[in-house]
Amino acid sequence: MHSVLFVTGNANKLAEVTSILDSALIQVRNAALDIPEIQGTLEEIARDKCRRAAEMVQGPVLVEDSALEFTAMNGLPGPYIKHFFESLGNDGLIKLIDPFEDRSAAAVSTFAFAEGPGEEPAVFQGRLEGRIVSPRGPTGFGWQPIFEIGGETLAEMSREKKNGMSHRYQALCKLQEWLQEKAKN
Repeated sequence: MHSVLFVTGNANKLAEVTSILDSALIQVRNAALDIPEIQGTLEEIARDKCRRAAEMVQGPVLVEDSALEFTAMNGLPGPYIKHFFESLGNDGLIKLIDPFEDRSAAAVSTFAFAEGPGEEPAVFQGRLEGRIVSPRGPTGFGWQPIFEIGGETLAEMSREKKNGMSHRYQALCKLQEWLQEKAKN
C-alpha cells in the first residue's frame, strides 16, 4: 500500500479523491500547501507543482490541476479556470461564452504523483466532454453547475454517478492502474 500526501485545501476535491481511490491500494492524507503555479500546459503545471510539493514535504505527493476548456475560445480558460472562476463566478463564465454559438467544453483533470524529492512526477489525465449551460444544481464546487453532460450538470449528478465517470475519476483510474503495475514489478 502507498501512503501519499494529496496537496489540496479543497474539502470537496479531497472527498471525491478518497471516494474514488481504492483505500487498499493507496492511503490519502491531505495538506493545503501554498505552492506557486507556473504558467504553461496542464502537464507542465502539474509536474512543477508536484516537484515543489515533494521538496516541501520530503516525501510522496499527489497533486491535481483542473481545467475547463471552452472549444470556442481555443481551450481557454483552461488551467486558469480557478482564477477566472474566483474573479467572474459562473455568471461571468457564461457571459464569456455567450457571444459564441459553440458551447462545447471539456473538463480536464491532471494528476501528478512523485515518490519524493528529486523523483520525476508521473502524470495521469482524464477528460470529460460536455457543454456550458446556465447554472443548475447545488453551488459550492466551482464551475460544476455550468458543465453539462448527458442532460445533467456535474452539480446535479449524484456523487456516485459523477465519481464513476468524471474527468477526475478517469485520471485516478489511470493512477491506480499504474500503481498496481508498479507493485507487480
